[in-house]
Amino acid sequence: MRSICLPRAAWAVLAGVSSCAFALPAMAADEAASADTAVEAASADAVASSDSTGSGDMASPGEASHRMNAFSNGGRLLLTGGVSTIEGAGGGGLVPWALIGGYGTRDEFGIQSYVTGVKSEDFALLSFGAAINVKNRLEVSVGRQNFHLRDVGKALGLGNDFIISQTIIGAKLRLVGDAVLDQNTLVPQISVGVQHKINDDKTVVGGALGLKRTGTDFYIAATKLFLDKNLLLNATVRLTKANQYGILGFGGLGGKDQAYKPTFEASAAYLVTRKLAVGAEVRTKSNRLEGALGGDSFREDAAYDIFAAYALGRNLSVTAAYADLGHIALQNQHAAYLSLQVGF
Repeated sequence: MRSICLPRAAWAVLAGVSSCAFALPAMAADEAASADTAVEAASADAVASSDSTGSGDMASPGEASHRMNAFSNGGRLLLTGGVSTIEGAGGGGLVPWALIGGYGTRDEFGIQSYVTGVKSEDFALLSFGAAINVKNRLEVSVGRQNFHLRDVGKALGLGNDFIISQTIIGAKLRLVGDAVLDQNTLVPQISVGVQHKINDDKTVVGGALGLKRTGTDFYIAATKLFLDKNLLLNATVRLTKANQYGILGFGGLGGKDQAYKPTFEASAAYLVTRKLAVGAEVRTKSNRLEGALGGDSFREDAAYDIFAAYALGRNLSVTAAYADLGHIALQNQHAAYLSLQVGF
């Protein structure tokens, strides 16, 4: 048992993590020794509890002391706080995972908040929000995005400070599986989610382009964690009407082409040390506006990223990434990404 203590402690980061492939937090050095012992005991206790209750949630030996305090620092093992996507859901920076965020176990609530900045050659995105974990079964999130057009806005006669903003209200429900405890099967943890997006812009999105300003995405995510390999894999399928995640509205010009289109998303993450994680992800887009202004204008390409995440402590992590966002408006956009996550 002792021989697998380190990887289990390290990859507890992903037990119900709402982390990005972008921000898997890691264990603080001053907590490492006690956490190793806790993991051994907790793993056995959690499996026994799962067998008897069917809940499949991983909890630390001290979980019972947290059950009467719904918003304590969380009964899960260290490193299970994670971070958020740019839309507020738990998962990768671009991709939601099946895992539920926060430190709350099946008898608790968890909470987390985030702020993320993305800057490309022509645009900048500021995203911030929060999510609540309801007994490691349900995640409810809210995110806010401010998309700054910078010089493109000036060129379009909108001014240097023109911003397109949207709000995303999301929910994710864990259906089956437990990414940490189900090590003797290839069946992943599976969750379904919904994201309702409300775009504020009446000038470009709702005005000049005549696009719908509200839309709802539906997705199903499967996440598999291989403790003995320090590896996490995730695949997500989404049904969407969104253009550029909803920043350019929903459906086709003039309110046409309102059919849902499937898109595919994937993440992979590898834990190098207790404090450092690296990985990559990809997210395809619906590309229904290509050629709206002639040529390849408004073409949407798949977005990719590679990342490195570092844990500053139990409740705080920071992530830096490089992203290829594909074609946005008139040309490809390459971006720097920085995210800060606080979770309990």
